[in-house]
This record gives sequence, C-alpha cells and structure tokens, in this order.
Amino acid sequence: MDRMFTLRFRRAALATLLLEAAPLRAAEPAHPELGKIYAAPAEVGRELVGTRPPEWMIREWIHSKPISLAELRGKAVLIRWFTGPQCPYCTASAEGIRTLAEKYRARGLVVLGFYHHKAATPLTREHVEAQSRRLGFGFPIGIDEDWATLRAWWLGKEKRGWTSVTFFLGRDGTIRHIHSGGAFFPGEPGYAALEAAIAKELRALP
Repeated sequence: MDRMFTLRFRRAALATLLLEAAPLRAAEPAHPELGKIYAAPAEVGRELVGTRPPEWMIREWIHSKPISLAELRGKAVLIRWFTGPQCPYCTASAEGIRTLAEKYRARGLVVLGFYHHKAATPLTREHVEAQSRRLGFGFPIGIDEDWATLRAWWLGKEKRGWTSVTFFLGRDGTIRHIHSGGAFFPGEPGYAALEAAIAKELRALP
C-alpha cells in the first residue's frame, strides 16, 4: 500500500510541476512583443532616404577581406548594426537578417554586419567573432570601432535613440530604406517594409 501511495504521489507531483512550468514558458518574451513595443518609429531617419552616405571607416573585418563602400557600387547592400548579448533586439532580428541574406543572395544582395561595442569588457576581435557565431552571421562583419561609421551615418547631431539600425542601399549607392532600430523579424511590419524595398530594387535588375 505504501509503495502504491508513493508511486501515485510521485505522478501527482510530476503533473503539478508540468502544469506550473507551462505558464513560465508561455510568459517568455515573444518576438511580436519586441516588434510592437521596441521598434523605433518608422519616420525616424526618413530624411536620410535618397541621400548617399560617406565611405565607412571600418579597418577590421571578420569572414572577409577589407571591403570599401565604393567597391560595392552597382550592388544592393543591406547593413545591420548589432552589438553583444545584452541587446535582445539584435538577437530577435538575427533570424530576419539571415532569412533576407539567404533569400536574396542569388539575386545579388550583399549583406554586411557592423558591430558596435557596448559591453563593459574590452573590445577584442575574439569577442566580435563570438557574437557573430552566436547570431549565426556568416556574412562579412566590420568592426565599427568607436562607433565612427555609426556616428557619421546615423547618430550625427540628432537624438535618434537607437543604435541597432539597418540601412539598405540601392545599386547607385543611395539610401533606399532605413529600419530605424529595435527588432524586426518575419511577420513584423518593419521587416515587411524592409523586404519590400529590397525586392523592389532587385526587380529593377536587368
């Protein structure tokens, strides 16, 4: 009898644990929440669309030889600034970046990541390599030391509020679209707008 009671008690305890665990899993932050709450307003930076950004100031690259903006003229280029594991928006957007890279690579889209350091630890190449592996970024990664290019392209004298910005450049080197920060991913409006800009540019290819 004691043995049967013990068995029933263990089963009941296991069932209780499973029930208690379910709400915890359901309460974990979902990507749609990040998109709705933590996406920068679409109009931020809109005045930059149609302008041509200056040459970037990137000296060190991962997964690639040094690349200049000038040598990419004639190509559609997608650039995402990202940082370390303390940025949930970078993590949430990684899937979207990889999806766009894979979907449009054959059409000629060039995807680049620019790392800007926010961690308290010193900036090292090894740290950036670890973050690119964590996010599954196999495309070229430029290290934006001291945020030099981020300041020249985006922050400037404006109060943008976000640094996890994404630029899409047309084949003529002008800015065609900006996702002004926060998270984006398949199914989210900011992602849809970015992909629409990419598809429109690539449809114009001869």
